[in-house]
Parts: sequence; structure tokens; C-alpha cells
Amino acid sequence: MTGAAGSVGAVGRSVVEGLRRRDLPVRAMVRRDDERAQALRATGAEVVVGDLTRAGEVADALAGCARVYFGMGVSAQYLQAAVTVAAVARADGRLEAFVNMSQLTVSEMDLTSTSESVQQWQQWLVEQVLDWSGLPVVQVRPTVFMENPLFRVGFSSIAKHGTIRLPFGQAKSSPVAAGDVAAVVEEILADPAPHIGRVYELTGPRSEGVAAMAAEVSTALGRPVGYTNVPLEEWIDDDLRPLGLPDHVFQHITTMARLHAQNRYDRKAEGVEQVTGRPASGVAEYVRENPGLFDR
Repeated sequence: MTGAAGSVGAVGRSVVEGLRRRDLPVRAMVRRDDERAQALRATGAEVVVGDLTRAGEVADALAGCARVYFGMGVSAQYLQAAVTVAAVARADGRLEAFVNMSQLTVSEMDLTSTSESVQQWQQWLVEQVLDWSGLPVVQVRPTVFMENPLFRVGFSSIAKHGTIRLPFGQAKSSPVAAGDVAAVVEEILADPAPHIGRVYELTGPRSEGVAAMAAEVSTALGRPVGYTNVPLEEWIDDDLRPLGLPDHVFQHITTMARLHAQNRYDRKAEGVEQVTGRPASGVAEYVRENPGLFDR
């Protein structure tokens, strides 16, 4: 289990917790031994500290493991880390499953694609490497997370101004909850055999414009919520740039915003229900589960 202490949506941590509730043994690899690592140990998981770009440290972490989940946040080192883990797993030769956290945008990409972010290109390349590797791979491709900075910034203006500020125009999106993504990964790792070689595309329950999302939020909160369509460059300068994101992450989120405005995220997939047996949760459920994000 890599990326177990990740931040956006805490998918890795949720997967560890879910597998431990099933009383399955888990070894989690983390970058730093901090309070998040201690929380993982509290579940009964074995926690090892290491660098995903160092093959020796990855080999130590994977020793004796039959199933691997690779999940790493947006990072300039993503490609190196993913290929390192795949190479170590291939050399080991005993894996039952290699579950890779990719993203849905790669389904629209090929060698001639030019409009995607560096991160999206890295993830497309990693899927190619895994296809060549001979490993027992399962590809998990979520669309944009509700917990992504893109939506977090857009939703943050609700508490102050009663409106969602995003540069999407009339375009549609179907953000997926991190909890649903974690549930899919957990289910695959718990019983991987039926899933080997499959690609699961994960979205929310519907694709809709931000005005429709605002109506869902309004109903969930019991107060009016609107949608302010902000010009892309203004949104980047006034809303996104103040977060002080690393350059690689900033370029990725900026690209996602631009692709949203081009309606590239108007898509609907059934992967959550295919794997978990229940429908994906939507914006209203996210609001009800995270009321503190929308308080005035």
C-alpha cells in the first residue's frame, strides 16, 4: 500500500482502515513518520517509511506482499515513482494484483494529445508501462475528486458569498467522492481475482452544470446558493494562485479548470456501482457529510 498518508481525500488512509476492518494484514508505505503514520499504526497496519523513487526501499516495503496498491498524489516525481514500483513488483514476480490509481482523463488521450497537464501525461505513460509489464494490473480511473483543490476553492466561496465560484461556463462535470474511490480500491484488494485486467472508470452519479450543483448544495444546506461563472484567468489569479501550490500541482489544477471549461469532464461512468454494488454518492451527500466546509 503506497500513498497511505496522502492528503487529497485521504484515499490511501481510508483503504487501510477498510482493509483492517476486514481483519486483513496491511503494510503501508509512507514518506514521513508523522502523526498520519501513527494513525495508520493505530488501525493495526504495519507502517514502513521510505521513498517511492528508491528501488531498494520499495523492495523492502513490498517484500512478502501479494497485493499492491499504487496511489501517489500529484507530484513531479510521479512517473519515476510509479515505474520504480512497477519494476520492483515485476522483478518480485509473485504478485496477485497491482491496483493502480490513474485518472479518467487518460481514457481520452493518445500519442498525439497536447492539451493535458504534465501530471495527466505522466499517468497516461504509467498506464502504458503497466500494460507492457505483464503484471496482474487493475486500473482505477476516477474523474476529478470533490476534494480536489479545484472544487475545494469553488465551494469555499459558499460560506462567504453564498455562491460557487468556478470558471466552467455552462460545461458539465461529475466529480466523484474520495470515499467512493477508496471503497472501490478496498473491494478490489480484498478479492482481486475477478478484477484483474479490468479498467474501472469512476464518476459521481450524474454529469451536470455548476448551476445544478449549486441547487443541490442549496437544498442540502437549506439556504440559497448560486453559481458565479468567473473568467478563467481571473479565477486562476484571484482564487487558485493564493493557495501557493507547487508549480507542478498548480499547472495540473489550472489545466483541469481549462479542460472543464471546454466540457472535457462531461462524462458518466458506472465503475463505483460495478465494484461496490451501490451507486456513487453525489454533491448533496458530500455537503451533508462535510457541513463544516460550508458554514458561514
